[in-house]
Formats: sequence, C-alpha cells, structure tokens
Amino acid sequence: MAGRHQDRKNCISIDWKIPKQETYALADQLRRAAVSVPSNIAEGQARKSPGDFRRFLHIALGSLAEVDTQLVLAQEFGYLSKEDVDPMDEQIQNLRKKLYALINTLPSTTNR
Repeated sequence: MAGRHQDRKNCISIDWKIPKQETYALADQLRRAAVSVPSNIAEGQARKSPGDFRRFLHIALGSLAEVDTQLVLAQEFGYLSKEDVDPMDEQIQNLRKKLYALINTLPSTTNR
C-alpha cells in the first residue's frame, strides 16, 4: 500500500513542474489519474466480490495508462525532462505488473 501512495505523491510533485497555464489541463488530469489508481484498488477490494474487485483493478489499470500517457505528453511538450519521467515510468511498469498479477489470482467471471 505504501508503494502506491508514494507513486501518487511522485506524480503530484511532478505536476508542479508543469506550467501554470496547464494547471487545469494536463497537470490536473495527471493529478486526478494518479489519485484514481489507489482509489479504484481500494473501492474494488471493499466490494468483497472477486468480480467487482477484478473490474475495479482493470479501471485502476486504465487510470495508470492515463498517467503514463500524460507523462509522455508532458515530456513531448517540453514540460518534463527524461530524467523526470524515467523514474515514474519504471514505477508505472512495476505497478502495472503487480496489478496484472493480482488480477490473475482472482477468479474470472463469465456472463452466461
């Protein structure tokens, strides 16, 4: 759990390097997506249903993909350097692997 919170804190601290005019665009999107990852994990776990948990883990993966995309865009726009983005990219990849591993431990659901 602490690792997920650290990832979110890193994303939030990086958004301060993004120019003020982007505050309500890219930086805000980045902040909300970063907060959404652990929020969806927690909500899914609280549902006490493997199917719901699995669904919310997939939503968390989607939010993680948003964070990844927004960091790439911030780098392409020149707001962040490669040195800013690389450590976050490594954390994103590690968290993505952990989420998929967790998803694979849950029973799959079928709609029949």
